[in-house]
Amino acid sequence: MGEAAREHSGRLARLWEAAHAPVSPGSLVAFRVLFGLLAFVGAVRFLANGWVERFFERPRFFFHYWGFEWVEVLSPAAMQAAFVALAVLGLMIAAGLFYRVAIVAYFLLFTYVELIDVTNYLNHYYLVSLLAFWMALMPLGRVRGLDGRLFGGARRTLPRWMVWALRLQVGVVYFYAGLAKLTGDWLLHAQPLGIWLGSRGEAPLIGALVQHEWAPLVMSWAGFLYDTTIPFWLSWRRTRGPAYGLLLVFHLCTHLLFTIGMFPLIMSAAATVFFAPDWPRRFAKRFMKRFHERASKGDAEGAAAAGAGSRRAPAMSPARLALAGGLVLVAAVQVLAPLRAHAYGGDVLWHEQGMRWSWRVMCREKDGSVLYRVRVPGRRRELRVPPSRYLTPHQEREMSGQPDLILQLAHHIRDEYVVRHGEGVEVRVDALASLNGRPMARLIDPEVDLATVEDGLAPAEWILPGPDEAPVRWAHGESR
Repeated sequence: MGEAAREHSGRLARLWEAAHAPVSPGSLVAFRVLFGLLAFVGAVRFLANGWVERFFERPRFFFHYWGFEWVEVLSPAAMQAAFVALAVLGLMIAAGLFYRVAIVAYFLLFTYVELIDVTNYLNHYYLVSLLAFWMALMPLGRVRGLDGRLFGGARRTLPRWMVWALRLQVGVVYFYAGLAKLTGDWLLHAQPLGIWLGSRGEAPLIGALVQHEWAPLVMSWAGFLYDTTIPFWLSWRRTRGPAYGLLLVFHLCTHLLFTIGMFPLIMSAAATVFFAPDWPRRFAKRFMKRFHERASKGDAEGAAAAGAGSRRAPAMSPARLALAGGLVLVAAVQVLAPLRAHAYGGDVLWHEQGMRWSWRVMCREKDGSVLYRVRVPGRRRELRVPPSRYLTPHQEREMSGQPDLILQLAHHIRDEYVVRHGEGVEVRVDALASLNGRPMARLIDPEVDLATVEDGLAPAEWILPGPDEAPVRWAHGESR
């Protein structure tokens, strides 16, 4: 073996040892409990608010993700049962009961629900699926969970790579959410915050403050700097505490100002993975003296086991190296995939190619108007077909600014009219959109027959370039 090969092998061995070094499981256990409880609350909210019926029972047409056209909605009773199951699985995850089965089932079921209709896409739904995927690889039911107590095999330590994986996933979300705000609209024109804050005067605690003319621009810059830097402040021990306090204030403000569901709670819980692995023991020691003896005893035993090397790094067998390589590849995809939008050129907020899965959180205010024009064989006049004939108000609102969804419905309309009139049906669209307060502009070439266009990963030439002018300035809810 040459010198270079030995050096490479030595670096790999050191990295392997570091990744499998035993650490206290406290932070991962706390995250498991928080994740499970939030999963339970989220499913109950859907059931209690009638959202299962609204999003999965009322629609007659569902928009599919590219490559997942085979995903179909279940019957109304089955969809209700699916959300009941998600709530139960959340409690099982929190308690660490049949954990491995529960977390895998939750990942599969939640991801299935997310894939049913694109118009239900939210960034934090995607994040929940990713976190559940990583958690499915971790034996968290064996550390202070019911699995360890009922079935034995309780673990006092976990390998460090599990903490690394969750930190990377959460850090990627924040960093790319900030990078997405590196635009003229956000930093120079304070849009879309200027639009949104103009109607938030009644928000509790901070409503009056955000009505000042300077508020949108200050908050835009603060949001950009916060998102891009918060993972690094959380990673540094000396700034971790103040950074998490700032994080809580930030998410409290977004909760008060905007209707964004459980996103602030999910991110606040997820960010706890940046704390030291034994932070629950330290918290218990400082603020919960009654619990201190039990907690410190368990963690002391875990620390002793770690110090004694009770869980040594497994040997680097080809199978284990292949598995590790697969996980590194998954992590690399999470780091690189959000960059794909830049390969299309133009404004991703306009053409939307690469928009999903790239953590562009709260970056645009987009309204649209869509009317299809159908030409059937034997008729000279075009038929006007409104989307409302097929969609719920929620679906139509979401679809109207997303070209690939406009294309999907065009294909559905084509197929319907082909059944009635035979081949040769043409479908064109008058699609107008407004981005961040700009005047309405054509989104799709009205002369292109969408019946002949197929969706894919290539740049869509049938989407027109976005407007060049700057967005309007807003103050106190009025344009000027």
